[in-house]
Amino acid sequence: MCTINPSDTVTLDKRDEKIIKALKKNARASIRDISKATQIRPSTVHQRIKRLQEDGVIEGFTVKLNDDKIGKGFAVFMLISGSTERYLDQRFLKNEHVKGIYGITGEYDLLIKLKFRDMIAFNEFLLTFREKYSEHIQKTLTMVQTVKLKEE
Repeated sequence: MCTINPSDTVTLDKRDEKIIKALKKNARASIRDISKATQIRPSTVHQRIKRLQEDGVIEGFTVKLNDDKIGKGFAVFMLISGSTERYLDQRFLKNEHVKGIYGITGEYDLLIKLKFRDMIAFNEFLLTFREKYSEHIQKTLTMVQTVKLKEE
């Protein structure tokens, strides 16, 4: 698990927040376009993006895909209770369907975000998952996404 030391946190000012907002909107935007959108000089935009990367605030630039267009529109959220260290092996972490794993508090230990082509692909994953990890899992609760209202 990742822990953050409070002394490692970075304070963002209004300019940083404007730049990050512009990058979230379009990570491929040029320095000049970000400068126009934020009303911050291009040299300042460039320096701040570089600093935000060096400080670990910006971890990388990515592509946002349309899940339906690429056949991954069936999203599932699975809550798991049990000895999580037993099934969080590299094979599970690298599984193409696993999109996010979050340690949580309360009745369950983990929240896993999964994406599939359809219910059949999810069922195949679920059968394999239960077969392989059943001795380490006390209980699960599975929820299927019906509509996506917001996702960043």
